[in-house]
Amino acid sequence: MEKACKNCKVIITQGEVCPICGASELTTKWNGYVIVLNSEKSEFAKRLGLKVNGTYALNITT
Repeated sequence: MEKACKNCKVIITQGEVCPICGASELTTKWNGYVIVLNSEKSEFAKRLGLKVNGTYALNITT
């Protein structure tokens, strides 16, 4: 099951700790996603403040 980090919004498929920020607060309650392939050149990644390539949740719900 995919989980999203509540801190940096990266989506992970395994484990209980975020590989990007190290947080352990993960949730299965998220909507939409964006895949960043080149964070250095992506205007979308810059606007969202994403500095690492990966798959990110657009919205974390509570």
